[in-house]
Amino acid sequence: MPVYLLGDELIFPPVDGAEDGLVAVGGDLSPQRLLLAYRSGIFPWYEEGQPILWHSPDPRWVITPQSFHVSRRLRRQLRNDEFEVSCDRAFADVVRRCSAVPRPGQDGTWIHDEMVEGYQRLFELGAAHSVEVWKGERLVGGLYGLAIGGIFCGESMFSEVDDASKVGFVTLAERLFLNQFEIIDCQVQTAHLERFGARPLPRSEFVEALVRLAPKRPSEQLWAW
Repeated sequence: MPVYLLGDELIFPPVDGAEDGLVAVGGDLSPQRLLLAYRSGIFPWYEEGQPILWHSPDPRWVITPQSFHVSRRLRRQLRNDEFEVSCDRAFADVVRRCSAVPRPGQDGTWIHDEMVEGYQRLFELGAAHSVEVWKGERLVGGLYGLAIGGIFCGESMFSEVDDASKVGFVTLAERLFLNQFEIIDCQVQTAHLERFGARPLPRSEFVEALVRLAPKRPSEQLWAW
């Protein structure tokens, strides 16, 4: 399948058959294009200095209410009140901290200034959200992503002390599933998220789920904590 070169028109090609998950190149990170991408099962992933690369991997790694798992040790950690967890209190700080986390096998980060600005605009529109984990007054962990109807598309997380990001992720996941979210999109396989129940889902089934779940409108109170 050819890789499409995007222009100014707000359009993406079908994701069926995208080789190695790469769907298109170019375009921009405007809120309108980013939202269209996520609703189509596509996300941007590229290094600074490259053209924008748009991906839709097959299979897609997801967590569902049925697959979600929390270890007993982490359950104990959640009960001991070592951390305070909040939502949407420090979105920009969380994204910047995620961009600064060293990643094995990478010299830099894919969360560069252009990406930071794009997701900040989505946050201002109420489409992107962050979870913050605090130890006293110090931000020690967090994550961010997009809510697309009944699907939460996770983007990145960071942790500066043991278990901080895990506590934030579990707190968010439990709230999402209690509020009728059906999928947490992990995008690609990671051993870290497999421990929480991430499983492969054929891309075609993920896109079908997007079509079904994107129109859902969860309560705004979901993010008020």
